[in-house]
Amino acid sequence: MQDLAVGCGAGFSGDRVDAALPVVRTLVARGGPAALIFEMLAERTLATAQLMRRADPAKGYEPLLDLELRPVLAESLRHGITIVGNFGAANPQGAARRIVELARELGLAPPRVAVVSGDDLSGAPQRALLREALGGGFDEARFVCANAYLGAFEIADAIRQGAQIVVTGRVADPALTLGPAIAHYGWARDDWDRLAGATMAGHLLECGAQVSGGYFADPGRKDVPGLDDVGFPIAEIAADGSCVVTKAAHTGGLVDLRTVKEQLLYELHDPAAYITPDVVADITQAELVQLGPDRVRMSGVRGHARTPTLKACVFFEGGWLGEAEISYAGPGAEARARLAMDVMHKRCGADMALRFDLLGLCSILGDDANRLLEAAPHGALQDLRLRVAGRHDDVRVIDRLLREVTALWTGGPAGGGGVRTAKRQRLSMRSCLVPRSGVPVGVEILEPEVAA
Repeated sequence: MQDLAVGCGAGFSGDRVDAALPVVRTLVARGGPAALIFEMLAERTLATAQLMRRADPAKGYEPLLDLELRPVLAESLRHGITIVGNFGAANPQGAARRIVELARELGLAPPRVAVVSGDDLSGAPQRALLREALGGGFDEARFVCANAYLGAFEIADAIRQGAQIVVTGRVADPALTLGPAIAHYGWARDDWDRLAGATMAGHLLECGAQVSGGYFADPGRKDVPGLDDVGFPIAEIAADGSCVVTKAAHTGGLVDLRTVKEQLLYELHDPAAYITPDVVADITQAELVQLGPDRVRMSGVRGHARTPTLKACVFFEGGWLGEAEISYAGPGAEARARLAMDVMHKRCGADMALRFDLLGLCSILGDDANRLLEAAPHGALQDLRLRVAGRHDDVRVIDRLLREVTALWTGGPAGGGGVRTAKRQRLSMRSCLVPRSGVPVGVEILEPEVAA
């Protein structure tokens, strides 16, 4: 049986929308069975999508869905490349309907679209599971929604039912790759080593250009050619679960032992026990071999039985975040910026804890208590920007904070300018484990007349 090639078209929500086309062209030129995945969902992204759906029930799926799929939809359907994406976010049904509409706009035959459901645990039956899992940490009054991390077998089932495009909400990132591999090879639920191998192939793909030189690049230490046109990765997955990692042809970037090792260890809490919904993967005996330019083979991944629980993210009302910036330049700029900090602290510090950042001096490290900034030596910086941020349940308090920063423009200190203000609603999140039996996973094929 010919190896399955799985290409990555996106590694996060907001990724480049021109990255998938070179991947599709490479898959077409290669020939044979292929899939294209879009990994576009993180906890933060899902929280944002939930807020979008609350504001408009028709929304809540990936905002860049059209821009990502429009360049590649026709070619993928024409050449039998299965598309799998978690771009459904908080509204997989809405995303599926939009894909059918997009195909119609492009003059294509109606595609067979499947929706994997069950990750949304917001209903009354599942809410009882959440209360038990979180104990006293479940705040009914602030509860918004909850989503479980689903696995790959429902994706595989959808493909076996003839789905050309599979839309999911919250699934484990590697499941997007593992699902097509299960469908292609017919692996059983206890083919632990094969499942683990393809899971780690999915792990290598899930962050897009991170494995093909993007996040790896560090000039003078880890040079990467053609970073402006970095190619997105492709994994050629064999029947035994091993894979060869490469990238889109005629693109920049690189795939070598260093890039693959970095991504292999990325976000891996325990190399001997990487827990996913489908398998517990062990990479301690994995072997990486450079086969040639931009080709690295991974083998030797072992797998153990899946856990009886699934991870769930539970979202609660989190109030509001306000942030504003103002610039100071020239002689005495830093002293004036610090004086502005003092003014803001005295005028708004009684209402909420404020975080101050001086961009150019102290603005990156987690320092909500402002200790690093207080300890930083006072210097003679002449070009910097003050950022003020605060959180509160009452949006009116946030609005006052933003007005006060704007008032610095003429209220002093001297020479402030370029004020920018923003506010956004927040969700807080807690994670827990829920029994698999309580998660109602299913697959629905949207017939064209239903999706219209």
